[in-house]
Amino acid sequence: MNIDRLILGGIETNCYVVRAGESAKDCLIIDPGEGAGKLLEFLQGRGLCPVATILTHGHADHIAGLTDLRRQFPQMQVYIHRQDAGMLGDPEANLSVFVGMVFRTEPADVLLEDGDVIDQAGIKLKVLHTPGHTPGGICLYEPQEGVVFAGDALFAGSIGRSDFPGGDEYQLLDSIGRKLLTLPDTTAVYPGHGMRTTIGREKRANPYIRG
Repeated sequence: MNIDRLILGGIETNCYVVRAGESAKDCLIIDPGEGAGKLLEFLQGRGLCPVATILTHGHADHIAGLTDLRRQFPQMQVYIHRQDAGMLGDPEANLSVFVGMVFRTEPADVLLEDGDVIDQAGIKLKVLHTPGHTPGGICLYEPQEGVVFAGDALFAGSIGRSDFPGGDEYQLLDSIGRKLLTLPDTTAVYPGHGMRTTIGREKRANPYIRG
């Protein structure tokens, strides 16, 4: 699996372009944040074709590039968890209205549930429903490669915020404990913000989840 990270927007959201291998042209996009021009330039410069975009949750900093991406690649399918689906068209729910963006976009093509497997571009990602940051927050796990895309659930040395509407700290910690900390310690964690980490490192050193 080939994973490229682009840092998009003022909140520095990690957008991931994922391919089955270095030579593959079909790809998946995870969380196209604000400033899609950088993402589109990356895709076009390498001749890549996104067949699907997967949203780990519905906050504006993770979805704001979606309209431009859809316009350029109209055949692309958009995935989001069922419980966050309404955020795509609601600037208050996706928080864009509070930062002056007022972003809304068309509904997703596919609504996800816990345990679903997304099979696109030669890649299979298992959906782990991890509510607490948002009701429909998800992580995406690829067991053969030992990789999990954690959205805003788990960061290097921290966890996602739970003080936004729909957030719940107890629920988030429970999600992390049941869905992420049970993965192998060697699993590479690609978070929604900040640097890559591993499950084992977070078990040992993350002050929010130790013990």
